[in-house]
Amino acid sequence: MFPDLTRDDVFRLETRRLWLRWPRQADAPAILRLAGETAVAEMTARIPHPYPAEAATAFVLASRRANAEGSGLTLAITPRAKPGTLIGAVAITEQDGRAALGYWLGSPHWGEGLATEAVRALIDAYFAYTSGGELHASARVINGASRRVIEKCGFVPTGSRLHPFPARGGVFPVDTFRLDRRTWSSFKAWSSTGFVPQGRHEESHAV
Repeated sequence: MFPDLTRDDVFRLETRRLWLRWPRQADAPAILRLAGETAVAEMTARIPHPYPAEAATAFVLASRRANAEGSGLTLAITPRAKPGTLIGAVAITEQDGRAALGYWLGSPHWGEGLATEAVRALIDAYFAYTSGGELHASARVINGASRRVIEKCGFVPTGSRLHPFPARGGVFPVDTFRLDRRTWSSFKAWSSTGFVPQGRHEESHAV
């Protein structure tokens, strides 16, 4: 899915406030602490709660392997001034034969627009560096904050369905979204004019 450019662990994306880089083993304690919070984990399909320490290590190893293979791209969200400090993660992976967006952000950093900033950067990289024509995303129907992040990134609703949440032990209703290359180009043009409204409430999204 992703080209050689992203398959080296020196690859990074920089935004006004963030540095998005490959996850490292040193990030495991922060992943355990932040992703393991009930408020974060319960909105995701794959993050267990309680979060065992070995799961954080496994997440880092699996992410780095997929990044190196180009089958997906998972990046640690870090403050630009402190690139060694993980505060969340954002990813595009293949799910059911489609490119799917996922992210989570630690609760101490909600409400600052950081999730939207990180997601937009990765979407831009996906359309710039790959030949993919569209992205898909979903959010639990009770997670209005995550839905707002997704919509602020240009995704359009496509309906609702039941989706497996292995870490939650069942299936849950989710709202589904789609973003194609043409819509993203138009969205970026609108955003540059200040036309697209910005919000402040952000939470975790299924990763």
